[in-house]
Amino acid sequence: MDVLADVVASMRTGPADSGRTDVRGPWGLRFRDSFGATFHLILQGTAWLLPRAGDPIPLGPGDAVLLPRGAAHALADHPDSPLVDFDPTVEDPQDGPGARSLLLCGTYRLDRERPHPVLSKLPDVVVVPADPGRHRSLHTAISILGEELDARPPGAAAVVPALVDALLVLILRAWFEDNDCPTDRGWARALTDPTVVQALELIHERPGAAWTVADLAADVGLSRAAFARRFTDAVGEPPLTYLSRWRMTTAARLLRDHDRPLARIAKEIGYTSEFAFAKAFKRDFGVPPGTYRKQLVTA
Repeated sequence: MDVLADVVASMRTGPADSGRTDVRGPWGLRFRDSFGATFHLILQGTAWLLPRAGDPIPLGPGDAVLLPRGAAHALADHPDSPLVDFDPTVEDPQDGPGARSLLLCGTYRLDRERPHPVLSKLPDVVVVPADPGRHRSLHTAISILGEELDARPPGAAAVVPALVDALLVLILRAWFEDNDCPTDRGWARALTDPTVVQALELIHERPGAAWTVADLAADVGLSRAAFARRFTDAVGEPPLTYLSRWRMTTAARLLRDHDRPLARIAKEIGYTSEFAFAKAFKRDFGVPPGTYRKQLVTA
């Protein structure tokens, strides 16, 4: 079980939307609030990221940006350049006499009603700078995307969406690696602590098991108290609290992606009855599971 991949899969509600943007200075693009997570890749040239709050951030070739909550922002060749609203259907919105920049801009469709802490605990702006010595997989993917989008060889229409889908995990993984600190709480630490990762893998692989803290502790080779303390310090919540969260996340994914009976879903995620499952689900999502499923169909 790959915890990060499982978390991302649980949040995805559809394919990514992305578009190639070729601009020459002076240029400036305004991005409105998004219901997903917005991302930008600087494939060629340079840019400035202008967040809604905070100072402008310079970007160069190979840099990747993720705005996990889709906050409004802008990209420009200079912080003072005039801005126009971004239109994903226009590949070359501003063609001036200045330097060229080739960008890939897009949005990942994610469930924002109940986001997993992997995303909800991230800062509003995540920047992974190009660094030849680090994150080789991410920067190789960005380099290939740049070549595919610039030259447009045969088959690019198949290669680009697959790489864009993979980029969300690659960006998150790179950011967590860069921000791993043994004394900090958070998922950067949780995903790099072998003991915590092992416990998370057990929960993700078998969310319907009747886990206790003692069971998980025994499986990872720690005492109950030592395990509970280590897990809580890394993840930010106790093991059984996270287990309950993941059960509801799994239930929402099953309701969204499958037509299984509610009683079967209840059993799969560890509830002894459909009634108990429905009560817990409504407490977390505000509506019973049957209503939640109907709302997805009519959305």
